[in-house]
Formats: sequence, C-alpha cells, structure tokens
Amino acid sequence: MEVNPPKQEHLLALKVMRLTKPTLFTNIPVTCEEKDLPGDLFNQLMRDDPSTVNGAEVLMLGEMLTLPQNFGNIFLGETFSSYISVHNDSNQVVKDILVKVLKPLDVKTKFYNAETDEVFLEAQIQNMTTSPMFMEKVSLEPSIMYNVTELNSVSQAGECVSTFGSRAYLQPMDTRQYLYCLKPKNEFAEKAGIIKGVTVIGKLDIVWKTNLGERGRLQTSQLQRMAPGYGDVRLSLEAIPDTVNLEEPFHITCKITNCSERTMDLVLEMCNTNSIHWCGISGRQLGKLHPSSSLCLALTLLSSVQGLQSISGLRLTDTFLKRTYEYDDIAQVCVVSSAIKVES
Repeated sequence: MEVNPPKQEHLLALKVMRLTKPTLFTNIPVTCEEKDLPGDLFNQLMRDDPSTVNGAEVLMLGEMLTLPQNFGNIFLGETFSSYISVHNDSNQVVKDILVKVLKPLDVKTKFYNAETDEVFLEAQIQNMTTSPMFMEKVSLEPSIMYNVTELNSVSQAGECVSTFGSRAYLQPMDTRQYLYCLKPKNEFAEKAGIIKGVTVIGKLDIVWKTNLGERGRLQTSQLQRMAPGYGDVRLSLEAIPDTVNLEEPFHITCKITNCSERTMDLVLEMCNTNSIHWCGISGRQLGKLHPSSSLCLALTLLSSVQGLQSISGLRLTDTFLKRTYEYDDIAQVCVVSSAIKVES
C-alpha cells in the first residue's frame, strides 16, 4: 500500500512595507447644492479635511502623500527604503533571503570605425519600467587612451541645445539613441594604427529620476571593441581635397605604418586607372620601415573624368619577403570642369 507523504507547508512569513515611492493621496469628493437638504454640510466637511487642497476641495488629488500598499518592483540602480519583517515558523534554519531585482534599462552598444583612428559609439537605451523616466545624465567615461566628444546636441543661436528637445523624458518601452566620438590621445595616436585585439573604450554613466524625483544610477561594465585588422602595412590619408578641377594636378598626403613585428624595405608603385593618373616616378624606394614606425608621403595626381572618382592604384612591395600590398578605393574626390574654378 502506497502512502503519500504529507505536503510540506511554507512556514516562513514575510511582510514587506516600502517606505519610498509614495503617491498623492486621493479623495472621493461628496458635495451638493446649497438648496439641498444637507446644505453646506458636505462642503464644510471637505474644507475641514486636512488631506484636501485648500481652495480646491473638489479635486480628487490631495496635498498628502501615501505609502504604497504593495511593495512593487525593485530596479537595479534605484535607491529605496523599506521595512522587512521575516518570521520563521519552521524548525529549520533559514540562511538566505533573496530579493528579486529587475533591470530598469536595456542598454545596447554598437561601434563604428572611421577611416581615421576615431571610433564612434552608438548607445541605445530603452526604458523597461512602467513609468516615465527623466534622463538627467547619460555620459561616456572614456578609458585613458581616448578623449570623448558627445554628439547629442546642436548649436542654435549660440546655445547648445539637446537633440532630444527641452524635455528629456523617456516613456515606458521607448528607446533613445546616444552618439559619442572617441579620438586617441596624442600619446596613443601613433600607436592607434597598430593596436590589435580587444581594446577598452570606457563605460556609460546613466542617471535618471522617476515620478516624484527618486534618483537611480547605473554604470555599465567597461565597453570593449575588437580593433580592426590592418594587415602588415596600413595606408591612411592624412590630407586630401574634397573637390578638384578636371585635368589639373592636386596633392594628397598618405601615411604608411608598419603594423608587423619585422622591419620592411618598401618600394612604392603607382598604377594609373581609367580616370586617375599619378604624377611622379613609379617604383620609388621608400627605404626601411621599422616595426610600429610610420612615414608620411606627399603624392600628386590628376583626374581625366568628371564626377565622383575613386583613388586607386597604389602598390607597396616589401623587398625582403617579395610581398606586394595593393591599395584600391583609398578615398573619393569630386572632379568638376575646369571652367568651374575650385577655391584652394
């Protein structure tokens, strides 16, 4: 014969009362006209009620605050006070009492690498609570390698105006995008092109307020990004005009960086395309370039076709390993008719 064991009862009583997040006390106004039987009795009772607004007794909202009847939710980063009473009716020792904490914000980040050493960070912040938030501050604290510029405001009439308007409220389940530009500091700028692997960018600091001014604050962990791979040799543009005249020479400045761990002996070759023609001697010896070293190179070229033209045709050959590195679509330049004079 099978005997079902008795069901274990919960013998732990927990009572929680929240001491913050009050709400405005509400009344149920009861009134009548003076010609009715009660006369002015109801109106006088409402005037004597300390919870009503003086001079506006018929409003439901009063001047007093009331503590919530149920505890509600606890959100990460929120400051709260409460009274907790725990009574153990069992014969066993209770070691831990867990409090469930919810996430008030959902933060997603994306990184964009520019042709220069600048890094753009897009932060998407979503309000996961059921009430509006006043976003007091959303800032990026960069690592020691970078300086940061916030791109969340515009200049109007000499004043800095937020792109989100004068009211920085974030409604429930709404998402807002913040943009930041990070540029390597001078002492790290020379090494920015040869940094490999995972690099630390910084962390976001978010401060908000809820309905009655309760403040919350969150800091993300250190944001990391995978540095782009440039191969053994990186070629970048330091200077290039936006617009040039048709069939007239113009100048660009290139920067060549040795990203490998060995010394290179480089030779520069310039190959013409259908629209871009290089001016100068192809096969020029650039000499030895040590690891992590850079050199700047001024080049001259012209375009035989109007419109937006892509600069291509540079080749670097390492004579030590007989290895050639090709660089096409380095940049684009707008070519206009020589009848339209381009200001230098």
